[in-house]
Amino acid sequence: MRSQLRSELDDVTRRLIDQAIQARTNAHAPYSGFAVGAAVRSADGRVYSGCNIEISSYGLTMCAERVALFAARAAGGEQKLEAIAVIGPQIENTAIWPCGACRQVIWDLAPEASIYTAAPDGRIECRTCADLLPNPFGAAQLSVHRDSPAYEETSDQEETGEDT
Repeated sequence: MRSQLRSELDDVTRRLIDQAIQARTNAHAPYSGFAVGAAVRSADGRVYSGCNIEISSYGLTMCAERVALFAARAAGGEQKLEAIAVIGPQIENTAIWPCGACRQVIWDLAPEASIYTAAPDGRIECRTCADLLPNPFGAAQLSVHRDSPAYEETSDQEETGEDT
């Protein structure tokens, strides 16, 4: 984990954080009032922003990080995502980090990305995806499953509709 003053960051990272701050102004958080903005930067320099969107059926709510990551994916182009900034309300003495669901999505779509957030004291904190999601579930676990005999039995059942 790195912690830096905003003035110590390079211009590209400062702009990414500014875009997350701007995205936060678009948040739709009528129930919690917990507005969050995110911005994702691809290796070719494109930035995709997102804000949280609350729905009265909370399970359908979408976090800012996922909105930004899905926007980047849907836009095509360079798919190597190198940095994510997440800006939320300042609560006590802690920075706002992605929730568990967002950490999993980051692992799948941007595992090498640096993740930035602003701490209440004004410092910018940076972590890796591995810092936020140790021992993740991912493609490696799915490929192990495909190689197992149980997977072959399930696949045969789905294709023929018969039990083996």
